[in-house]
Amino acid sequence: MSKPDKKIINELDKLKETIENHNRLYYNEDAPSISDAEYDKLYDRLLEIEKQFPELITPDSPSQRVGAAPSKKFEPAKHRIPMLSLQKVTTYEEFLAFDKRARDGLELGEDKVTYVVEPKLDGLAVELIYREGLFVEGSTRGDGSTGENITSNLKTIRNIPLKLSKEISKKYPLLEVRGEVIMKRSAFKRLNDSLLERDLPLLANPRNGAAGSLRQLDPKVTSSRPLLFFAYGISDPGLASLINQYDSIQLLKKEGFLTNKLIKIVVGPAKVENRFLEIDHARHDLDYDIDGMVIKVNDFNQQVELGQISRAPRWAVAWKFKAEQVETILEDIEFSVGRTGVVTPVAKLQPVFVGGATVSNATLHNQDELAKLDLFIGDTVVIQRAGDVIPDVVSVVIEKRPPDAKKIKFPNHCPSCNMPIIRPEGEAAYRCQNLACPAQLEGRLFHFASKGGFDIDGLGEKFARQLIKEELVKDPADLFYLTVEQLLPLELMADKRAQNLVDAINRSKQTELPRAIFALGIIGVGESAGKLLASNFCSFSKLENATE
Repeated sequence: MSKPDKKIINELDKLKETIENHNRLYYNEDAPSISDAEYDKLYDRLLEIEKQFPELITPDSPSQRVGAAPSKKFEPAKHRIPMLSLQKVTTYEEFLAFDKRARDGLELGEDKVTYVVEPKLDGLAVELIYREGLFVEGSTRGDGSTGENITSNLKTIRNIPLKLSKEISKKYPLLEVRGEVIMKRSAFKRLNDSLLERDLPLLANPRNGAAGSLRQLDPKVTSSRPLLFFAYGISDPGLASLINQYDSIQLLKKEGFLTNKLIKIVVGPAKVENRFLEIDHARHDLDYDIDGMVIKVNDFNQQVELGQISRAPRWAVAWKFKAEQVETILEDIEFSVGRTGVVTPVAKLQPVFVGGATVSNATLHNQDELAKLDLFIGDTVVIQRAGDVIPDVVSVVIEKRPPDAKKIKFPNHCPSCNMPIIRPEGEAAYRCQNLACPAQLEGRLFHFASKGGFDIDGLGEKFARQLIKEELVKDPADLFYLTVEQLLPLELMADKRAQNLVDAINRSKQTELPRAIFALGIIGVGESAGKLLASNFCSFSKLENATE
């Protein structure tokens, strides 16, 4: 086999650089400088050389964007620095309160805090890790501490640089870039039109399209989806010579990352409000979905000084747009029972499109909410997706109430086990007290096996329901005694699937203490409290014997 000469090596290096430059022009600048046919010719020549000389294939080659085999599952990926979620505000008064807390924490006067503001993209947050300038790992945000390793899928997104400049690679041997993967509205429409032509299921909205595409086990499927990555920052504010958020964005832009053109530096809350109103006015003309504006204290030293609470930084906030509201008909009420026994009324609605999704159910929280709304079955109701996520019944259009509308009666007995329900003193919710209630057990089992708990891959709600129905599990601890032979008679449970589930259960025995505490489903103990208890007591026995 012949060896590549210097001319071939130089040609390949030039092809890589040229192809990646055209990717940036096409995806980041919307300004392609060559035709698709010319681009294909360059790419085909690159593949031809790499086929002839496989030893020249490197991780940063454009050919490696779709080079991985389908995965069986996504492996966990720990974030070196947690990916925190943001506190939210919805009014100027709430933002003023945030600004005051920031000023008090920094001991600054009015109109003294410099903020960086940009649209809040409605996509999927991810982290990209570059070592010595090469993109080596990418992951989802997950619970903030641990996400899913989706490196192979992220490599298929053509506007993500696979290699950084020599200058930055040398200056920052480890660079963790954070941002949002989105699907443009126009690209989403073209994709759905294509799916419709092939008689395939349509995607609900651009956000779901982006998230679902990134979580495909086969990178080739992800590669076929029109995804874009917008960089919005770096994880480590302590990097040499980087002093603020805006400078870090400019560095990323210079390195070929797509950053938002609407990003701006503003000083003081009045100018923040003006910018929020400008972005709110402009959002309907954008080719991508946004659900608010992100506001960050610009100075990195000030960010460090302000610190964070358990799951969110004190130096940033998301100012959310007012939720879109629409009218629909309340067709029925169902009462569901959660893992803690709380009985919740659920509105069954005439399907309606709101906030980018079709909604047919909405929570009504409790009996007090029902009474406050004066709700009847058959009513015309105003609904919104609170935070553009959770469907919520806002009000009733009384003048549209039909003559045959039916009054809603809250049940006296649990809709799952038919035992009496009670309203504990000081609580708004009614609870079923029967710990053997099938609905509660199902909820506890699903919670126990969830990603924040024992993370048992393959144990979804459907299987949890079957395990309870067949009386194979009467308590979450029973999971650890299940055998393949017991699982095989269950619906859609073949040999391999049964073995995979048993293997996943066995793997989950090596969990961490915070997850085990969270998995117990103690009322009032979520992920943050689980971590706090674990760090203080360090073992179950010490926690078990702790005094009030």
